[in-house]
Amino acid sequence: MTTFDPRTEAMIEANRANWDARTPIHRASAFYGLDGSRAAEDWFAAYEWSDLPAMAGADVLHLQCHLGTETLAFAERGARTVGLDISGESVREARALAADRGLDVEYVRADVYDAVSAVGRAFDVVYTGKGALCYLPSLDPWARVVADLLKPGGSCYVVEFHPLLYALGVVPAPEEDGLVLRNDYLSGRGAEERDATRTYTDGPALTESTVAYEWRHEVGEVVTALVGAGLRVERVREDPRLPWPRWPSMVRDADGWFALPESAPRIPLLYAVLAVKPG
Repeated sequence: MTTFDPRTEAMIEANRANWDARTPIHRASAFYGLDGSRAAEDWFAAYEWSDLPAMAGADVLHLQCHLGTETLAFAERGARTVGLDISGESVREARALAADRGLDVEYVRADVYDAVSAVGRAFDVVYTGKGALCYLPSLDPWARVVADLLKPGGSCYVVEFHPLLYALGVVPAPEEDGLVLRNDYLSGRGAEERDATRTYTDGPALTESTVAYEWRHEVGEVVTALVGAGLRVERVREDPRLPWPRWPSMVRDADGWFALPESAPRIPLLYAVLAVKPG
């Protein structure tokens, strides 16, 4: 178990409450398409499945899974799947969604730093990403947790929004379609307090728990933390696409993902890191 100073613990608790408040809005949103308009596989790039081992019969843990929209894809491919999230409301909705689809997924409510004791076993794959690491105040203890959760030879796969996307602003500003630096690219300033009255999805504003805290983590920091935990980094990717249109000008490709138009600068918006536990 990892503990932080009281101020940081209060920030983590504020984030938990914020995600509880977001959950019903996200559940009903068109963004997630949980009415059946969007498949779980749509949230994955094709290279994710080529980087990951075969899912059939594998033990897979999805950390910080929120509603389990991506978690379901592992179960659909035959994995013995567990999802973990700090938000009790998210876990409740994730369980209901899995049951509606007839999928056997175990969901655990716990802080990611407490995941080892919360799940009590090791996995072939630990997956995390697409807006997860920014809610972690420190990556070194997180990486040690990931290493402890892996079987020898197991794979950690991180797929995250690129620090440049965070610097440009993950949540769109009203009527904004340009590439404008709004936030830090690099870490080092500590927690950033955010007005989270509105989330990144469609739907109404939150009426309570409207403050959230984020920490910046550049790609080098992620890689260094994983290596420091004894994992072997085998692949790092950078991708100019996103699974949703951050800017109105983005163009949809054949996979259903979105990229800036050809006239725009070619920049990374997403990155992926594959790391393996020796043995």
